[in-house]
Amino acid sequence: MDTIEIYIPEKNARRIKFKIPYILKHIREKIKEINSSFWHPNQKLWSIINTTENMKLLIAVCGKSAVLNQGNLPIPLPIVVLKEKQADELLELEKTLILKRYSPATIRTYKRMFSLFLAKFSSRDVNQITKYEIEGFIYELIKKNGISESMQNQIINAIKAYYEHVLKKPTEFYDIERPKKSIQIPNVLSEEEVALILNAPENIKHKAILWTIYSAGLRISEAVSLRIDDINSIDGYIFVKDSKGKRDRKTILSPTLLPLLRMYYKEYRPSYWLFEGQTGGKYSQSSIRNIFRKAVKDANVNPWATVHTLRHSFATHCIMNQVSMRHVQNMLGHASPKTTEIYTKTIEINNKKIKGPLENLKNLNIFNEKNN
Repeated sequence: MDTIEIYIPEKNARRIKFKIPYILKHIREKIKEINSSFWHPNQKLWSIINTTENMKLLIAVCGKSAVLNQGNLPIPLPIVVLKEKQADELLELEKTLILKRYSPATIRTYKRMFSLFLAKFSSRDVNQITKYEIEGFIYELIKKNGISESMQNQIINAIKAYYEHVLKKPTEFYDIERPKKSIQIPNVLSEEEVALILNAPENIKHKAILWTIYSAGLRISEAVSLRIDDINSIDGYIFVKDSKGKRDRKTILSPTLLPLLRMYYKEYRPSYWLFEGQTGGKYSQSSIRNIFRKAVKDANVNPWATVHTLRHSFATHCIMNQVSMRHVQNMLGHASPKTTEIYTKTIEINNKKIKGPLENLKNLNIFNEKNN
C-alpha cells in the first residue's frame, strides 16, 4: 500500500511536513480542507501548522497510509546555474541524446540530473573525475537529500550516458554502484472494477479511449500515438509503433471494442490520429488522466488506480484466462519474459479460488479424531 510519510517535527518547528503519493488523491483532497494546509512545490511536500491537535487530525485523515518518520527531512535538490564550460558539456550531452533519438522526457531528466553533477565538480575537468568521486557524489545525495532509488538510477544513467556516448570512456570507468532492485507487485483491478470504470463515461470518445487502453494493454503514451491506420480490423490486431524501447509491436484488437470504435469514428471523424484533440493533433495525456479519474470516481471503485493500472489489469486478466505468457509478453512489448512474469504474482489469491492443503487433511480420519 502507498504510504504517506509524516516527518515528526522538531520541538520548536512551526509546521508539520508530510509527503502524499500522487495516487492518493482522495486523501490529498481532505488535506486541502485543513485551514493551514500548504503545498511546497520545491520540496514536493505538504505542511500544516504544528500543533498536537493538527498531528492527531493528520494521522486520522491519513489512516493506515500514515507512516511517522523520525529522520531528518530530505533537502530538495538545488536549482543550479552552470558556468560556460559546464553549459557546453551539458549541450554536448543533449546533442548526443537527440542524435540517438532518446525521448524528450528522458532528455529533460538526464539534463537535470547531469547539471547537478557538473555543478558539484564545477572546478574540475570531467575527464579527471574518478569513479570513487562519482560514487561519493551519489552517496552525498542519498544521505543529505534523501533521493529515491529511481532518482539514484536516473543520476547514474545521466552520468553513464555522458561518459559512454560523449567521452567514449570504457565501461569500467562508469560502472557505478546501483541500488538493489526492489520487486514490487503492480496494483491491479478486479474484472468487475474494470467493467464499472469502462462503462462510467457517457461520452463515446472518452469510453472508446478507456476501452482501447484496457483491451489492448496500452501505455497512455501509446494510446495517444495511435493512428487510424494502426487499427487492422481484417486481421484483428492493433499496431503499436515506436513504443517504449523503440520497439514496434502488435497487440490484440478486441472484437467487442471494434463496434465502439466504429461508432466513435462515425461521430468524430478523426483525420490522422485515432484520438485527436479539439483543434487536431494528438489527444493530450492529461485529458486521458482526467477522464480516467472521473470514471473511477463515478464508478466508486478503489481511488488508488491510475490509467496505467488498466495495463497491469489487462496483463493479469489475460494470465487468469489462460493466455500464454509468450503472447502476453508480445502484446505488452516486454523485451524480457521476466518482466511479464511479475504478473503471475498479481493473480488474486483467496479461499474461493484455491483449495489449500489443510482442506485435504480434513478428510483424514486421524485429523478429524484429534480435533473433535
